[in-house]
Amino acid sequence: MKLRLCSRGDLPTCEVRRFELADGRAVALYHLEDGFFATDDLCTHGEASLADGEIEDGRIVCPYHLGAFDIRTGKATDAPCHIPLKTYPVVEIDGELFVEGEKVEG
Repeated sequence: MKLRLCSRGDLPTCEVRRFELADGRAVALYHLEDGFFATDDLCTHGEASLADGEIEDGRIVCPYHLGAFDIRTGKATDAPCHIPLKTYPVVEIDGELFVEGEKVEG
């Protein structure tokens, strides 16, 4: 099932936003110059929301211990992070952004 997150224009380039899913998971939606990408929002190293981090050169830098992940692949790129993030395909339909999953709350 495709879940609507937001409109394309709601997320400026080089920004990230957190979205809660009904099953308790949260995803981080990123707008990079080459498109939209989504990963789990929770850092795999510590209890930190990646949506509170900074985007640098296609990576999201965790605000907790400054580890980083490749936004496109989820691969951990900087210590202390070593477990990759789960990624989700983002689909744009008529200017609206969707990910696969259960149901988005709110």
